[in-house]
Amino acid sequence: MQAVILAGGLATRLGALTEATPKSLLLVAGRAFIDWQLERLARCGILRVVLCIGHLGERIREHVGDGRNSGLAVDYCEDGPVLRGTAGALRRALPLLDPEFLVTYGDSYLTFDYAALLGDLVAHPDALGSMSVYRNQGRYDASNTEVRGEWVVRYHKGESDPALDHIDYGALALRREVVVSLAEDHRGSLAELQTELAARGLLRAFRVSERFYEIGSESGLRELAAKLGAVG
Repeated sequence: MQAVILAGGLATRLGALTEATPKSLLLVAGRAFIDWQLERLARCGILRVVLCIGHLGERIREHVGDGRNSGLAVDYCEDGPVLRGTAGALRRALPLLDPEFLVTYGDSYLTFDYAALLGDLVAHPDALGSMSVYRNQGRYDASNTEVRGEWVVRYHKGESDPALDHIDYGALALRREVVVSLAEDHRGSLAELQTELAARGLLRAFRVSERFYEIGSESGLRELAAKLGAVG
């Protein structure tokens, strides 16, 4: 099983914390965040990881290496000099992708079973993607997803609508053919892909019951440090 981590962002919300340190290497409860993230993936049975890196990416490569210390095989894909967005980063990584793979963000810490999400997509050939969703109701961030039964029927960031009572949890299972369909020089976000797949009725909803954590803000860093410090 394969996971892609999108870790090339500039992390501007964190200000001085990430001027010289990539977000993935920020310390959380005494360890670099990427170590916690890779450990979670390995525990779920993920065998191989593709790290899409950009800003200060050489620091991440030096720290993680080939992944063997985390029980994984890690490959790298450089974002390049032009910012292409999260979907553009996936397109650059196309030669490394499996027929079905997971994709998550370089600032997301998720406590669910990644392998079960990938298994959901594999078990449903009528879908091109399976998105983890949490019934957020505006609690931890703005909700952006409408779910009916087993399907995401609408995904829209920035829209205020009570029907959008779920949120993108931070992990997505995709078929490689979705990425193949993108132009080689594609610039765009993963959110745009999710919006399109939902509109076409091709995006499954994989429901998760426990909240997500993220380190994209200082408050998120503090919340995750409290959680991991308590269990670590």
